Amino acid sequence: MYTEKDKKFKRYTVTSALPYANGPVHIGHLAGVYVPADIYARYLRSQGEDVVFIGGSDEHGVPITIKARKEGVTPQDIVDRYHNIIKDSMKEFGVTFDIYSRTSSPEHAETASAYFKKLYEQGKFVEKVSQQLYDEEAHQFLADRYVTGTCPKCGNEHAYGDQCEACGTSLNATDLINPKSALSGSKPVLKETKHWFLPLDQDEQWLREWILEQHKDWKVNVYGQCKSWIDSGLQPRAVTRDLDWGVKVPVEGADGKVLYVWFDAPIGYISFTKQLKGDDWEKWWKDEETKLVHFIGKDNIVFHCIIFPSMLKADGSYIMPENVPANEFLNLEGDKISTSRNWAVWLHEYLKDFPGKQDVLRYTLCSNAPETKDNDFSWKDFQLKNNSELVAILGNFVNRTLVLSHKFFGGKVPTLGALTDLDNEVLAEMKTYPEKIGRSIETYRFREALAEMMNLARLGNKYLTDTEPWKLIKTDEARTATVLNISLQICANLAILCEPFIPFSAEKLCHMLNLEKLPWAKAGEMLMQEGAQLEKPEIMFEKIEDDAIDAQLTRLANIKEQNALNAWKPAEPKATVAFEDFGKIDIRVATVLECTKVPKADKLLQFKLDDGTGTPRTILSGIAKYYPEPEKLVGMQVCFINNFAPKKLRGIDSNGMILSAEDRDGRLVLVTPSQKVSEGCNIG
Repeated sequence: MYTEKDKKFKRYTVTSALPYANGPVHIGHLAGVYVPADIYARYLRSQGEDVVFIGGSDEHGVPITIKARKEGVTPQDIVDRYHNIIKDSMKEFGVTFDIYSRTSSPEHAETASAYFKKLYEQGKFVEKVSQQLYDEEAHQFLADRYVTGTCPKCGNEHAYGDQCEACGTSLNATDLINPKSALSGSKPVLKETKHWFLPLDQDEQWLREWILEQHKDWKVNVYGQCKSWIDSGLQPRAVTRDLDWGVKVPVEGADGKVLYVWFDAPIGYISFTKQLKGDDWEKWWKDEETKLVHFIGKDNIVFHCIIFPSMLKADGSYIMPENVPANEFLNLEGDKISTSRNWAVWLHEYLKDFPGKQDVLRYTLCSNAPETKDNDFSWKDFQLKNNSELVAILGNFVNRTLVLSHKFFGGKVPTLGALTDLDNEVLAEMKTYPEKIGRSIETYRFREALAEMMNLARLGNKYLTDTEPWKLIKTDEARTATVLNISLQICANLAILCEPFIPFSAEKLCHMLNLEKLPWAKAGEMLMQEGAQLEKPEIMFEKIEDDAIDAQLTRLANIKEQNALNAWKPAEPKATVAFEDFGKIDIRVATVLECTKVPKADKLLQFKLDDGTGTPRTILSGIAKYYPEPEKLVGMQVCFINNFAPKKLRGIDSNGMILSAEDRDGRLVLVTPSQKVSEGCNIG
């Protein structure tokens, strides 16, 4: 089952990126990190391997202090709230962490401080005095996320000091145009401060050899990003920050400074292992017979492939990660997931809206996993995956097999008789799936592994369709018994092979088969004993109806509408004009005599106006979308520009321009006088 490289490992340390405890986890986190990590850990356990699966909350960093400041509470209040939400929802979702801890714990602070101090005393850091942005009104240095301004790359006026979310460019706060403090709104100044740096430049040659030469088997996106960083030349990176929330820097002269969160957080993997294993922790991090694997999203590749390995090498006693199978990003309904815009599907809300359907989301996220490129989650696809795959393929096969076994053989495993060529072909193919699925999981191709698991269910469905036991029973009971026996063997194999992906369904299937949970090594064998009693069939998966999906789409539509309203701001003022120039525009009031849609022109309305001259005036206006019943405008007074040159539109002469205002939602509204006035009145 394993490659030669894998056979040397006696144990596995599996880590998953620590989610920020400034909000719940969403489907992007799940698809990118936690579903694949859990599949891998479950598979290894099923193989009988010695595994620790480490997780926890990242509870330091600026995003948490920003949220606390906005809510008027302490950072500890924020992390306490969200740590529990995340931990509880992960458990309910079936993510089998051996420990889920937190970086605000005393145990972690002790471990992180000791790690820093050891490197400090060994002279592994470079001490530098540099200029950083300082808020003179708030009397503190500004972390990157406390600075906003204009992105020098794309012109986005709301870029952060570490990254522009519009174009994705990594930035330094000093790169921003017109920087502004998020604390006071004032323009920050540059001020000297002292910090300690990890000299990544000294590790460049080692990293080039370790990654680019020894780990060409890493995923293309991971290898490519690492190569780009190394080829661009590595620079020393600060490991401390001027903040009051975090692990205090444990050396003299470091008052008001904490460990930078990127240095602090990965040490959490080690401190959490200590909490879990006690004095036995070192073999999980320092024994060459341990395989270390980090599951992360692409935004953490540099930290886990370059920076954290450099930290481990600086200590000198730790093993290096064997693989870092990072995923790309998952979008939602074609738009980038954004926590600040609430454009997300939150796990704790999903579990309330779809009780008992953890596996449907696990299945959908795995089948759409952004393993090599960004991918998209849509509610319609979620419904399709459930109804057309889980219900129609896997659930249908299991249900037909169990129902027929109860109907024809009293709910007992029927006798296996003489095998036909078809039977032998099906059983031979069944035996290939443990190897195929296992190989895909071992090489971090989880979508491929899931597809193979479903192919086994398809094999079972086709076998039932080809043999038609519901007809066969009328003429050949013994042959029917053999067909259903083989179908039950496939069900039993599915119970083992689907467990890493959809564990709740695997448990239900084992219950219906009256079968204990079996290890992976048993898959491919004939597992159901003749005469064994089966439990009553249950529906494995229920159809998801349109109304449940429509409710989710409506929620997202409301969020998008609210975001558009929140994002609106008045148009930039135009250049100043002389009063004489404004006086050249002749704006008047008219009463609508007629208003109709222009044929074959979706946007245009044709107005006939009484402008006080005695001759009706015709003006075309592109506001049809906002006035679907134009006849109701008759009698209304409108404002129009009287001295525009006539313009022919759709063969109709338009004499002037009707004035309208554009609301924040893009809606055009006619400009009218507050009370009725004489036609032809001049405005100015």
